Amino acid sequence: MSQSRRFGRGLIGVVAFGALVALSGCVPTPQSTPTPEPTAAPESPAPDPYAGPIAFVGDELDWFLLSAEEISGLLPDVGDVSPAVPSLIQVSDGGGNEPEPAICSAIYAEASLGSIGARSITWTSTVSEGRDGWLHVLQFADEAAATARMDQYAQAAEECGAFEYGGAPSSFASSTAEGEGGVRAIAGSLVLAYPEGGGYSLYKSYSSVGNVIVEMWQAFTGEPAFDTDAAAALLRDRASEARAKLIDELTANPLVPADVPAADPAAPWSEWEITTAGVGPVRLGVELDEAIAAVPGARVAEPERAGGTTRLISPDESASLVLWTQDESTVVAGVSVGIANVAGDRTHDGASLPSAGGVRIGDPVSAAAAAFPEGTALRIVSSGEYFYEWSSREGVVMRFRLDRDSTADAAAVITGITVDDATLGKAPVFG
Repeated sequence: MSQSRRFGRGLIGVVAFGALVALSGCVPTPQSTPTPEPTAAPESPAPDPYAGPIAFVGDELDWFLLSAEEISGLLPDVGDVSPAVPSLIQVSDGGGNEPEPAICSAIYAEASLGSIGARSITWTSTVSEGRDGWLHVLQFADEAAATARMDQYAQAAEECGAFEYGGAPSSFASSTAEGEGGVRAIAGSLVLAYPEGGGYSLYKSYSSVGNVIVEMWQAFTGEPAFDTDAAAALLRDRASEARAKLIDELTANPLVPADVPAADPAAPWSEWEITTAGVGPVRLGVELDEAIAAVPGARVAEPERAGGTTRLISPDESASLVLWTQDESTVVAGVSVGIANVAGDRTHDGASLPSAGGVRIGDPVSAAAAAFPEGTALRIVSSGEYFYEWSSREGVVMRFRLDRDSTADAAAVITGITVDDATLGKAPVFG
């Protein structure tokens, strides 16, 4: 810090040649030098706003949720609303009559097919005992996948105000709302009639931004009492808020590319890592021939049918990998170790197989949740399968197969691990 200095000036007596000359002294009033202002440190320029893909992962899906009060305010006859949970139940049964136009099947098809993460809320309805209302926040592989699905819902909203289901007259009266950055929302009342008599009615809503689609539905009876304009507006605004929050987050904390070390093909397979790039030297996104060549000495079990899985077996028979190819191509989209629910499945000691973040076959699901937090517990009803799945912002999924439902039994055991590039998956087609 600067300090003031004082200066004085005076006259002193001088004796010369024995004569004393008295001179009066003159001393000016002391003055302080002004303290200089401290120099401000140069300001760092504000970072440019994040302008990359809008991709939500993990607990960021919570930003789309509605509160119990908001759900009750939008829908009539809402009972008890559950807390949000990181889990998803898929039925995946398909079937049923064909609608006309065909795109109308998008409205009642299972929206979660192809999703790689979810947050769910359920609630009871006072007018339909045993049929809960649901809200799903669904994460897809990337913006392209979610946008394509939302395009189908938008087309259905335009063409299915009145349609036929197996020849029976049905309807979907809806409202739409749009926001900046690709935000869209649709809310409507679906009345589906069966040609043999009967049917069902649902309040249905969809909203989307980036790689997320939010689906909400509740059964109703009689005439619809659903403010579709208000529902579409609320879902649009919530999606807009989530988008803004993600941009702020990624502006303040820029993404850092993951560094995946090279794997030694000659090392024991138990030393290989399962990462978002693949399993050991076998990489996702390469041609099948290249993946096979990356593991010299492995025995190859060819697929039993076109498009089926290929198995690589270690020279000592102690381990194997299952390679999944993209639909209608020979690009490797996924790699599995352990049980994969395919023909020719082999049982290996988990200690002889590659691991994911230190997690091996035979470990409890808690190990996977600790190594890969903020994932989703997935149950597929039609096939009786259970998984814990975690996904990267780039759309790669680490899926841990379980021997039972982890939401009901925390001691569920990992029986298989698959790493899957969901961006290479094929989207459902309606119509």
